[in-house]
Amino acid sequence: MFISLMQSSPELFITLIVILGLLVGSFLNVVIYRLPIMMEREWTAQCDELNGNESKELATFTLSKPRSRCPHCGHLISALENIPVISYLALGGKCKQCKASISARYPIIEAFTGLLSGIIAWQFGFDWACLGALLLTWSLIGLTFIDLDHQLLPDSITLPLVWLGISFNLFATYTDLQSSIIGAMAGYLSLWLVFHGFKLVTGKEGMGYGDFKLLAALGAWLGWALLPSIILLSSLVGAVVGISLIVFRRHQRDIPIPFGPYLAAAGWLALVWGTDINNAYLGWVTGS
Repeated sequence: MFISLMQSSPELFITLIVILGLLVGSFLNVVIYRLPIMMEREWTAQCDELNGNESKELATFTLSKPRSRCPHCGHLISALENIPVISYLALGGKCKQCKASISARYPIIEAFTGLLSGIIAWQFGFDWACLGALLLTWSLIGLTFIDLDHQLLPDSITLPLVWLGISFNLFATYTDLQSSIIGAMAGYLSLWLVFHGFKLVTGKEGMGYGDFKLLAALGAWLGWALLPSIILLSSLVGAVVGISLIVFRRHQRDIPIPFGPYLAAAGWLALVWGTDINNAYLGWVTGS
């Protein structure tokens, strides 16, 4: 009954996916904030162990504990205060208790996740390919904002994405299995070679290993044929943004700019409109 309803009513399906995307966006806000802190705690504990130091007892801090609270007054956020976008608007962007301002970034991420989820539902329809595309989309959003904040692409997200992409393509969901495996290898090795070539010439590291793993994941999902388009598009956007920051915001050249968000954006565009992008790229290269 439910399956037939979703198949016969694309509008209802898209609406439900948008709502789901809003809820996932709320969860992504938690991941974006907490996961780097969890990783830092783990690294500190490992360093203490290696150095023979006694680790400090810290309060439990996971994606689910402790409950979200206002950073200013400690007010616990209730379920009614945590409805995506709506609660922010209803509270006027302020804490219910102390009236301190709440960053607009939270509802923006929620709305952005809902919007991209709706586009995925519209593009893929009620199908297994839609489920995979949603998982990839949500992961890319989380990676984008973590990289913007910390210049970090966690292995706990990128590495499962590689295997998940290959798993979906066991059934040729987005590309054939051979193309998926070659895409994962080529994605990693291409940026690995660029990294070491740049380091050999300049003595500096131009990107992080997380970028290699992210491109490997995109290759695993979309196949090797789309990698040139992804690399070209992400490089062009990254160059334009980087130059703009230096010129208009006086961003110092020695301060690194994360490359992950541009890879993520290019990968998502390739996921949704990959064939059109690839045809345009090939037409540009061949001059036809």
